[in-house]
Amino acid sequence: MNVVLLGPPGAGKGTLANFLKEQYGILHISTGYILREEMKAGSELGKEAKTFVESGALVPDALIIRLIENKLQASPSEKGYLLDGFPRTTVQAEE
Repeated sequence: MNVVLLGPPGAGKGTLANFLKEQYGILHISTGYILREEMKAGSELGKEAKTFVESGALVPDALIIRLIENKLQASPSEKGYLLDGFPRTTVQAEE
């Protein structure tokens, strides 16, 4: 099962995502969490993202998509995945 949760900040996506993750055992992928995780780890993608975050700019779609792809490849789940807050743009949705 693959699930996509869309909505504005504070709408309850994270709360619902945690419930679904526990209920169905699917991989929870949150763009915000992945960005913080990669920046903290000092990965190449994290370093690239950090330059945008620290300047107050939005992280470009191409970089967000690479982060999501890496997470899906690094943590494959037979039960599926849950995308929390992704996609946020038309470009992301099309990818």
